[in-house]
Amino acid sequence: MAEKTKSNYYDVLGVKRDATQDDIKKAFRKLAAKYHPDAGGDEEKFKELSEAYTTLSDEKKRKEYDQLLMFGGIPGADFGGSGGPRRTYSYTTNVGGGDWSDIFSSMANGDGAFGGFDFSSIFGGAGGARAQQTKPTKGGDLTMTVDVTADEAFRGATRKVTYRVPSTGEEQSLTVKVPAGAVDGGKLRYRNRGEYGINGGPRGDLVITTRVAEHPLFKRDGADVRMDLPISMYEAALGATVNVPTPDGTEVRLKVPAGTQDGKTFRFRDLGAPNVKRKDTRGALYVTVRVKVPTMLSKKERDALESLRGADERTYREDVENHGA
Repeated sequence: MAEKTKSNYYDVLGVKRDATQDDIKKAFRKLAAKYHPDAGGDEEKFKELSEAYTTLSDEKKRKEYDQLLMFGGIPGADFGGSGGPRRTYSYTTNVGGGDWSDIFSSMANGDGAFGGFDFSSIFGGAGGARAQQTKPTKGGDLTMTVDVTADEAFRGATRKVTYRVPSTGEEQSLTVKVPAGAVDGGKLRYRNRGEYGINGGPRGDLVITTRVAEHPLFKRDGADVRMDLPISMYEAALGATVNVPTPDGTEVRLKVPAGTQDGKTFRFRDLGAPNVKRKDTRGALYVTVRVKVPTMLSKKERDALESLRGADERTYREDVENHGA
């Protein structure tokens, strides 16, 4: 996993200090596509990019950030409020800053982002006016990830989680209820559990992403579930009845018709996963037949198959042979 670089937000996105908003957006999109976790990228690097973009894409936050850099600032000092070594889960804040307790304390006391420092002599009063702003502002959202097994995602689960509020450093805990049918990348939003607001503004939210482990047999497609069912070439040719497991732990009997081809898919309604978007409904279970041909034959089997092949007068490659005619 990539280590956070000790650089400022401009360096993170690879743009100059005078970059336009369009330059910043293009740089973020390019890097986000490369490092997004869903595309196999580095999750920590993607968070660092998101933190940088959240600040530099907002004109007000960018001006305040530039002022911090001008007066020493703390570029590279773990932007986003990682919470230190005691954190249980990774999370970020979208208020455009890092774990800057003094700055947030000043904000909470109504002193503005810079504790009442008068920038008017440098910025013609703009900085001073911003520092004395008293308008209530909602706190930023915090994000974290919860890991669950595939079976827990099917039936639902609970997790006791602990996270740190960047502005105050305090640890808070809550019980997360992962709903039955949870999907990989799903979002759970807990209102008023995020960063504290400024000047009496409401708290932000805590947004939890569920990360579901892969199941050895079942593959999720939303509420639908898909699986491959191996059968022998004899079962495919002669037909068979096969017991098929379902996600809820029960079994269903599948009647495979004689002459079934490899890749044939059968659908079982309401035997998939619970649908988190439609209460009291379930997806379907799709079973795809995979015909297995034996790799080793006994002499008896070989003799029998050769006898059958010799008696077979069917044409299997007519389309191929006629293609070149």
